[in-house]
Amino acid sequence: MSVPQNLAKLRGLFGGVAALGAVSYLGYNSVFTVKGGHRGVVFNRIQGVKDTVYNEGTHIVVPWFEWPIIFDIRTRPKELPSLTGTRDLQYVNISLRVLYKPDEHHLPGILSNFGTDYDRRILPSIMNETLKAVVAQYNAEQLTTQREEVSRLVRRNLTERAMDFHIRIEDCSITHLSFGPEYTRAVESKQVAQQDAERAKYLVEMADQEKKSKIIHAQGEAQSAVLIGRAMQKNPAFAEIRRIEAAREIAHVVANSPNRVFLNSDQLLMNLTSDFTLQGKGEEEEVKAEQV
Repeated sequence: MSVPQNLAKLRGLFGGVAALGAVSYLGYNSVFTVKGGHRGVVFNRIQGVKDTVYNEGTHIVVPWFEWPIIFDIRTRPKELPSLTGTRDLQYVNISLRVLYKPDEHHLPGILSNFGTDYDRRILPSIMNETLKAVVAQYNAEQLTTQREEVSRLVRRNLTERAMDFHIRIEDCSITHLSFGPEYTRAVESKQVAQQDAERAKYLVEMADQEKKSKIIHAQGEAQSAVLIGRAMQKNPAFAEIRRIEAAREIAHVVANSPNRVFLNSDQLLMNLTSDFTLQGKGEEEEVKAEQV
């Protein structure tokens, strides 16, 4: 076999390999696949960004003249911390968390105007601007007590602002809220002062109640003394009954005591016989005097 024949075969082999490679290249680059939760936009070297949005599935493009750009249209989170001033000139550290996604019908415009990193270019500025504008309408106390209302207002304003950039805001919430050390100390001092005021008010009420109790107790004792005096005037034996009751209590205490105690009847208030005897003799003498 001659050399020219071998060269011809090599050229044919190289040509076949090149043709196969070109076909493979064109076949591989003429189709692209859009995964679930994504959308595709095609850039053409002559027309630029096409207006067509490609849904999920496999699509055909012209190799080298066109290539696809894939967008993720699923909802994604973004959180932004910010140091913001309130209406009463207090500084607050606040963090805003946003769930967003691009408007799939305006993906060609987003690609032409903002690029694929539209979220990093647009969201931080409009989130910070909206958050500062809303927080400035409330004072520090309202931010704490009306947190849900503040979040709702931020979401409404941010949704309207993001529509200009074809971004949809799915949700918006305040995840962190803290004040400066000066404000925290002022709040703590206020709480301590309120607690001291409540404690002082409670002590005043206690003193008033104790005063009323003493007055009522004194009035009861005075009334009791009056009633006892009237009872003794009507029936002199009432005093003897009270003495017997006192002697009974003393005897009960002595009986329950573990110590041995010796007492005479006078110490037990039991010298009742002599008193009754003297009283009886006095009554007999009075009767005899009346008879004489």
